[in-house]
Amino acid sequence: MTQHLEGDWLELSTTSGGTIRVLKSAHPRARRLRLTVTPKGARVSYPHGTHPAQVSAFLRSHVDWLERKLDELNLVTKPLPALRLGYATEFPLRGETTLLDWAEGPYPKVEPYEGGLTLVIPRPHTRALPVARGLLASYFETLMRRDVARWMASYVPQLGLAPTALRIRPMKSLWGSLDTRDRINLDLALALAPPTALRYVLAHELCHLKVRSHSPRFWTQVEHLFPDWREQRDWLRQNGAVLKAELDRLVADVAD
Repeated sequence: MTQHLEGDWLELSTTSGGTIRVLKSAHPRARRLRLTVTPKGARVSYPHGTHPAQVSAFLRSHVDWLERKLDELNLVTKPLPALRLGYATEFPLRGETTLLDWAEGPYPKVEPYEGGLTLVIPRPHTRALPVARGLLASYFETLMRRDVARWMASYVPQLGLAPTALRIRPMKSLWGSLDTRDRINLDLALALAPPTALRYVLAHELCHLKVRSHSPRFWTQVEHLFPDWREQRDWLRQNGAVLKAELDRLVADVAD
């Protein structure tokens, strides 16, 4: 892989003959090198003073991952229809195609029914779209917390460890993370995936309470807790870009 500096971009030539452009960004609060991929492209962030050779070596060590994630994003071949007040649309929810429609009522709420959701929005409609996005985000989080609470009741006794908190929010490139305070973060887009995919990500992050790395010991722990992890990991790799794009159109601009 060769590297050429172009202003704030790195242009990478891969071993397969392709070219990848990566936005580079020195961040004043960054403590380490970090590579992210979103529908807008790839980005590498790093602490001020990081030598360019270190950035190059970091990208070289992650080039296979980077190519795979960009390939996954190419699955989104056409723009999704924008969320519009009064216009019904379909989206995935818990792995099933769900109809989203609208109604007027005295106060804003989500009304689930078999195969769909109704967003009830009161008049006047001056802030209808932001209200609708907030309703959906809250509803998705509620569904995820219900599932997570049920699974945690089984997993925590097996591990003998528990996270200190659980945060659910839109995440740009990750599905989950465990921070230094043992708090688990989960991507809100997992509400759109089959519950088994969410369960895999939860098990994955819980296992980091015991093993912080992705060493063989870590994957042995995941295998013990969730034997079907490979199938769910592969499913997310194949369908993850679509899920994140769907979430973005449904709850875009909703604060974390």
